[in-house]
Amino acid sequence: MKRVTILALDDAAATTITGPYDTFCLTGVLWNLGQGQDIVPEFEVEIVTPQGKPARCLNNLTIMPHRAMGEVQETDLVLVSAVLDIHQTMARQGEIIAWLLERYQAGAMLASVCTGSFALAETGLLDGKIATTHWRAADEFRNLYPEVQLKAERLITDAGDIFCSGGFNSSIDLSNYLVEKMCGRETAIQCAKALVVDRGRVSQIPYSVFHFQREHSDAVILKVQDSLERNFDKAIDFDRVAKRHGMGRRTMERRFKTATGDTPLMYLQRVRVEEAKRRLEVNSMTFDEISYQVGYEDTSFFRKIFIKHTTMRPNEYRAKFIKMVDVGC
Repeated sequence: MKRVTILALDDAAATTITGPYDTFCLTGVLWNLGQGQDIVPEFEVEIVTPQGKPARCLNNLTIMPHRAMGEVQETDLVLVSAVLDIHQTMARQGEIIAWLLERYQAGAMLASVCTGSFALAETGLLDGKIATTHWRAADEFRNLYPEVQLKAERLITDAGDIFCSGGFNSSIDLSNYLVEKMCGRETAIQCAKALVVDRGRVSQIPYSVFHFQREHSDAVILKVQDSLERNFDKAIDFDRVAKRHGMGRRTMERRFKTATGDTPLMYLQRVRVEEAKRRLEVNSMTFDEISYQVGYEDTSFFRKIFIKHTTMRPNEYRAKFIKMVDVGC
């Protein structure tokens, strides 16, 4: 059997420990039971903590490990849980970095869920390789680890022997992906069917929320941002906006890009898309109506912008995120 070691850290999201644990433990078990076949477990799975003590998860849940991480001599895969504050956790449990390096050098693959990718990046093993993390932590990750090729839009990244995934619930997506990697596609599909796992998710973009980039020191550009956010539903003349703030348009665009990472036009588009998303989630207005309300008379044009920023058509987005309705019979 393949050996999987799940590193449970303090302040972990419990599902990023128990989800992968159940997925690997039940591979070759649940499907076989349902089909009347012999049970053939594919994985030997254990949970470890830095000192062998219970992991104190979020919401006051504790998880008892099988042993301390230092007792692990051989394993095929180490999966690191997500935590609320990875830096605080590593400050308390800093020995995890050296241990991850040891396991990797001994031939183990490494994987992380959500912010667990910070621990993998801290080892230096991700330098020059692709990775992902929770979309909300992407800016911090880029600042701390500029040598890593962060693909924050992806739900899962595969760097050959190091794997990362996005938010908490992507732990199941990642686990099924690794089942396929280690056991083959047929086994992974059987596991997904038995656990009712959607194998079609590949992107975090539909779930992300636009951050109004304000962590900069250009006070004038902050005022320009305020103006765009307040007047997103109106026709914007960028020449007039620049003049109102004492600049030429080219100067404003250069300073805006430096401060926020976006051009003023791109920023305005993202503000409008974010508002359209909100309205699609909470009411039954047509997309034509919403387009007009957020500043576009050309619905077809705005539809293309919406798809560009969300990777989904408006009706698909509404179907995924609209307020839940009664599904009883």
